[in-house]
Parts: sequence; C-alpha cells; structure tokens
Amino acid sequence: MCISDLELILDFTQTKTSRHLIYLKNSGILNTRKQDQWVFYHLKDEVYDIINQIFQFLQKDQVLRGDLEAYKTMYSNRELALNKLQTRNWQS
Repeated sequence: MCISDLELILDFTQTKTSRHLIYLKNSGILNTRKQDQWVFYHLKDEVYDIINQIFQFLQKDQVLRGDLEAYKTMYSNRELALNKLQTRNWQS
C-alpha cells in the first residue's frame, strides 16, 4: 500500500503515518518498492506469519476491525488501479 492509502484507513496525518512506517521499516518488518512517484510498503515474507497471528488476536478490537474493513476496500481498489497502471506502462 502507499502512504495515502494508509492515511485514509488509519485516519492519521501524513506526518504521523510516515513516522510509523519508518519505525516499521527500520525494525525490519517492512520493505518498500518505488514505482513512478509512489512508494509502496509491504510486509517482509519472514514476518508475515507472526503479524498474521497478532492480527488474529487483535480481531477482538472494534476499531481495528473497522480499519481492516477499510483496508480490504482500499486493497481491492488498489489492485484495480495497479492493473490499470501496468497496462498503461506496457502500452508505452
């Protein structure tokens, strides 16, 4: 996901979101990929299982469940946008 997606999901400012992403990246949890002007963040493969277990535990929190629903909607829309972007790059 890119930072603007995370801002919308978490209802954080850009500064706060960036700061937390830097913490996660510096701790070895996230990787980044740059595409055009966007930087996309994703979990490293080696931490995916433990993060999944943490999220299963946190499912009991109502605010986090709402964030997860927002994420699912944003992720679905992101996949559509990414496919459109890749199609545009192939045609260039």
